[in-house]
Amino acid sequence: MINTMATEKENIIQLIKDLPDDVTLDDIMYHLYVKQKILRGLKDINYGKIYSHEDVKKMAQKWLK
Repeated sequence: MINTMATEKENIIQLIKDLPDDVTLDDIMYHLYVKQKILRGLKDINYGKIYSHEDVKKMAQKWLK
């Protein structure tokens, strides 16, 4: 869970604390990567940088030709 009142550093520390004790460095890096992608996606939504399902289908059709 992201605490909006905490700093980014505090949120990252909590994320790591919530992982199991036998976590690997690769696991930590993966969780940080996923968190970064989610936060970037939420930021894009806030800025209106979104595509409808139909728009994505049209783009995919062009890419797959």
